[in-house]
Amino acid sequence: MSVSIKDVAAAASVSVGTVSNVLNRRDKVSPATVERVQAAIDELGFVRNDAARQLRAGRSRSIGLIVLDSANPFFAEVARGAEERAAAAGISVLLGNSDQDPAREGAYLDLFREQRVNGVLLTPHDLNAAILTDAGIPLVLVDGELPGGEVPSVAVDDIEGGQLAVAHLLAQGRRRIAFVGGPLAIRQVADRLEGARRALAEVSGATLEVIELDALTVLRGREAGEAIAARPTDARPDAVFCANDLLAVGVLQGTAILGGIRVPQDLALIGYDDIDFAQSTVVPLSSVRQPAREIGASAVDLLFDALADPTSPPRHVRFRPQLVVRASTVL
Repeated sequence: MSVSIKDVAAAASVSVGTVSNVLNRRDKVSPATVERVQAAIDELGFVRNDAARQLRAGRSRSIGLIVLDSANPFFAEVARGAEERAAAAGISVLLGNSDQDPAREGAYLDLFREQRVNGVLLTPHDLNAAILTDAGIPLVLVDGELPGGEVPSVAVDDIEGGQLAVAHLLAQGRRRIAFVGGPLAIRQVADRLEGARRALAEVSGATLEVIELDALTVLRGREAGEAIAARPTDARPDAVFCANDLLAVGVLQGTAILGGIRVPQDLALIGYDDIDFAQSTVVPLSSVRQPAREIGASAVDLLFDALADPTSPPRHVRFRPQLVVRASTVL
């Protein structure tokens, strides 16, 4: 038989209101009373009905987080940063993986609304989607920013990141550069490519080949690497900039391990995100670092600010990327 709050109150010889205060507002109760009520809770095995409490309060003790790919270590670190910051405020984070599918993204938004979460942190599939300005729930965009700035956001300057990556390759004397990434409809991918083009515009005689893929995975990267390795030597790029580190790991497998191409002697290779695994590959990968955990924590802070004052103007945080040079680009 389930134990009720009345049972706890009787066992602790206090009122139901006092038990409620212990559960929700301990600062209003003396330490001795808190200790007595907690002892009764432990002895009886009481578990509060959070669903019922949510219905009464109209709000839960959780927030939602929807990412493009939960298997990507970058988003795992974003989630970790969000969880750490939320937990410090007694809030839990519910994770949803849209898998770059707008229908799944919409389904998770519907689910989180039904769960009465306080708000949602969202890495959107499409920054032009109308739902972003009419979601019916407080939103903070993660790793993206609306052009009009109507929604709070945390982002990284991916155009600058693309410039950093390709400027580094050009500084190493590379002139036939390939960009591997996609789909280009993803804003982050498009911005990194735009940054690459800006860097190339500064160097005469340098060329950029775009190899568009349908997913940002190790498997797609390996397939691209194998295709590059299968070309005649004079038709290969001498450097590859990948839209993320997972692709770069795959390209390294397809070229250096399976294709016999020397990295970096024959092919310089750089990724993006600087996930933990980047420095542990057979040839440690150069990359462009994003402060993933700080992004997640900052997104939670922005959501809390918006909840505390819904009338305040949306705040925006933009981090700058950092070039991390390792053996895959430097002889």
